[in-house]
Amino acid sequence: MKSRRTNQQAGGKLLKRLGYGFGMAAVVAFSMYATAAPPETGAKPASTQLAETTSTTPEVTAKPAETTPKPTKGAANSYDIPQVAAINELVRKSWADHHLTPSPVAGDGQWCRRVFLDVIGRIPRVDELEKFVADHSANRKLNLVNRLLGDEYVVEYARHWSNIWTTILIGRSSGAKADDKIPVDREGMAQYLRDSFGRNKPYHQMVKELVAAKGDIKPGEDGYNGAVNFISGKLEDNGIQATAKTAQIFLGLSVQCTQCHNHPFNDWKQNQFWEMNAFIRQTKVIKTMAKKKKVEDAEVVNVDFRGEGGDPKNAELYYEQRNGIMRVAYPVFVDGQEISRSGLIKDVDRRTELANLIIASPYMSRAIVNRMWGHFMGYGFTKPVDDMGPHNPPTNPELLDRLAADFAVHQYATDGYDLKQLMRWIVLSEPYGLSSRIIPGNRTDDPNLGEKPQFSHFYLRQMSAEELYESLLTATSADKTRGNSEEQEKAKQEWLKQFVINFGTDDGGETTTFNGTIPQTLMMFNGSLMKGATAAEKGSVLDVVANNSRYSPTDKINYLYLAGLARKPNRTELELANALLMARKGSTVAALQDVWWAVLNSNEFIINH
Repeated sequence: MKSRRTNQQAGGKLLKRLGYGFGMAAVVAFSMYATAAPPETGAKPASTQLAETTSTTPEVTAKPAETTPKPTKGAANSYDIPQVAAINELVRKSWADHHLTPSPVAGDGQWCRRVFLDVIGRIPRVDELEKFVADHSANRKLNLVNRLLGDEYVVEYARHWSNIWTTILIGRSSGAKADDKIPVDREGMAQYLRDSFGRNKPYHQMVKELVAAKGDIKPGEDGYNGAVNFISGKLEDNGIQATAKTAQIFLGLSVQCTQCHNHPFNDWKQNQFWEMNAFIRQTKVIKTMAKKKKVEDAEVVNVDFRGEGGDPKNAELYYEQRNGIMRVAYPVFVDGQEISRSGLIKDVDRRTELANLIIASPYMSRAIVNRMWGHFMGYGFTKPVDDMGPHNPPTNPELLDRLAADFAVHQYATDGYDLKQLMRWIVLSEPYGLSSRIIPGNRTDDPNLGEKPQFSHFYLRQMSAEELYESLLTATSADKTRGNSEEQEKAKQEWLKQFVINFGTDDGGETTTFNGTIPQTLMMFNGSLMKGATAAEKGSVLDVVANNSRYSPTDKINYLYLAGLARKPNRTELELANALLMARKGSTVAALQDVWWAVLNSNEFIINH
């Protein structure tokens, strides 16, 4: 009984040490786990230590404050990239204007882990982390970023950004069920996106393909065009949702409410919503049966729109104002540009015209820069990132405009609109490289309190469910022990489903419950994924580490911390690990399982910091 209580206490302390917020739920859950896992028989003597407790590894991995770049003219670590220098200069100016002192520079492990998560959607393996730390060249961050954006990681890069954009374009739940009646094929959407990101297709080309797409939704079918899945499920009620999502995603304009009335906070008027909607009226979705798989299928086609007034050459539509008066609308873009009023395909393809107007508009570049900045920095220049109307002015508008202009045409690409270049500029910038540790000089820089973000420190954020899954596979080498790629993908999708709530609203509203609540914490602790991750199966990280005769006890515990948290344990954590070993009667494997389980279930593991 005494050894079991010691095990619970040591495990609880270690989890609390790592938790950053799980608190008592974590301690209770660890106690439940420890009670159910008594010490193994045939254990080594209790006096054997798992790791030496003389480590001087600091608890905080950030570099000392004196390494923080001073807010002087010019930019540190710009790598001769003018856009990086511009970010540094304009953000420093904002710090000075708001009397903010930036946090220290992030430690090597912290920055490496961060950039792996943001660029390819998983934490680094230990060998990848050590390779970066061992590189002492002046351009080592640039070297790593170029590798992550290059051929070496192209499959993971394409998968990660396909995950992100599938959610943006069709949500987390559309097309996810075999019996889903919504005409959307999730794999068809993902396949198009993987191919596009894998080939680094220019962003404006992707926008045109998505907005103007025609064809079959399912891969393998005649006429398949995965891009149609963006619009195929949004065409009910005369394409209201297609209108709203096109403006929101590609122009950064939240216009959903203006279908019924003028926007209460900005200049967007009801007539503009329906003028935008007029571009969609030639589009229909035809439900069919897939010829090859004999399942329900759908095809997006363009058809003549003869107008609600009966004259196809003057194809008007009607909408009702709140006062009951009916008004007429023709296809007019948000900036006032009109196209032909004819609804006949032979005269004009309205969605192709809409795509061309979006690409030519300054809204598009600003919207994608804002979205990408928000992905890497935790917050966009506006909150939310897809509501950039005049009622919601951006923080640092000069920087937003500069990046948007350079993204459209810049010296690194003949055609502009290069998403990888935009990513490179952001992740090599000074604000991205700061520690997440808040200091007295920037405590007021807290967007959670309603303040506009000034990026004087890195904002903590939780991994997405997909990032957590891939990071668990990476940390534990579970991909080597959990079946073939098809079986792994099926298991992944089943795991992800439990986090999605669909509200069934007219704008397709949905959310994820992946938010660190106590029930979810207990589910994580006791779920099959975590049990598999902490099992000592052949080929797993625990198996390799525990049975590596070249590793000392200290090496073994260091490796687990590097694999999960991209840092070594501090002295207190090593002492707790030794207490676990004593409770396990000297069984190294069992003690390592306890430590590994605590590391993987900590908030430090699931947070991007």
